[in-house]
Amino acid sequence: MGTRHGPAERSAQNGRVREAVTSARRIVVKIGSSSLTTATGGLDDARVDALVDTLGALATAGREVVLVSSGAIAAGLAPLRLPRRPRDLATQQAAASVGQGLLIGRYATAFARHGHTVGQVLLTVDDVTRRAHYRNAYRTLRKLLDLRAVPIVNENDTVATEEIRFGDNDRLAALVAALVDADLLVLLSDVDALWTGDPARAGSTRITEVRGEGDLAGVDVGGAGRAGVGTGGMVTKVEAARIATGFGIPVVLTAAPLAGAALAGEPVGTYFHPSARRPAARLFWLAHATAPRGRLHLDPGAVQAVVGRRKSLLPAGITAVDGAFTAGDPVDLVDTAGAPVARGLVNYDAVELPGLLGRSTSELAAALGPAYEREVVHRDDLVLL
Repeated sequence: MGTRHGPAERSAQNGRVREAVTSARRIVVKIGSSSLTTATGGLDDARVDALVDTLGALATAGREVVLVSSGAIAAGLAPLRLPRRPRDLATQQAAASVGQGLLIGRYATAFARHGHTVGQVLLTVDDVTRRAHYRNAYRTLRKLLDLRAVPIVNENDTVATEEIRFGDNDRLAALVAALVDADLLVLLSDVDALWTGDPARAGSTRITEVRGEGDLAGVDVGGAGRAGVGTGGMVTKVEAARIATGFGIPVVLTAAPLAGAALAGEPVGTYFHPSARRPAARLFWLAHATAPRGRLHLDPGAVQAVVGRRKSLLPAGITAVDGAFTAGDPVDLVDTAGAPVARGLVNYDAVELPGLLGRSTSELAAALGPAYEREVVHRDDLVLL
């Protein structure tokens, strides 16, 4: 279970948490739909203002703030006279197209009271896995921060399909935190912390700190939020914390009304300790933000080259191809038992590869031309799993 200490030890550890939070200069804050809207749809002005008052004060103090905000679909329910969150993608997209404008407009008005400009950044998975798109997303966020604006990030629900969705904004927030090299990620929910079970159930206890997977053993993280307008729940927040801490970013998980206390370093919520190292950001996104469009089966020599020696994948080491993908798509590289060992961005369409398998690049160049003297997956576009 999570860490539970006596008063003296807990005070000392909370001091370390407080210092990590208060020293953070670049902060990503994520808030969910249930913390911004009513159960029937529509933005709750008081909740929006309370959040912006806290974040606006941070920005005024010179700290960089990126807000990842859910709520577009939920905000669009009432204007479209929809009684509940739709299940079909087309109606979700329609609600998002109405609600996103309302959401960003409300944020713009609220932050303007503090003298801050906001910038809307809508992302899909392709925006952060294809190299050129990834650079564009990073440059946009970096320039907004340089201009002392507050980026408001959301998934682009109006165009995202099931195949190119992040799935939930908790995960998106963790990936954005990695993208901007944040010092802290704060996940705001309708629950005050991570508990060992349902907080309303007798015997459940609050977890103050998580240092590793052992602290999560046996924890029942439940399902979606209680308001029924979001897509997440505690399970997605714990997974987001895993992603962010794996990139070396500490995480605080708490309730939206406690945002001010959490960001002031008070010992509220649950603190997730970061790992010691930070991997390359884009490859980190590739590992955590993408779903593979196909699989490349490797022979033992290719597995050793890719995993053991961190080499690029060449056609000679591939024995079979699964899936329908195009050049630039993410694919899993699997060993002889079918277990994924790496994920990478492929340089060929699926229909091109069968005729190339088992052949050297020099042989392919001589037979088909110099365009075929290239890797199937370059090592710079490959991450081990």
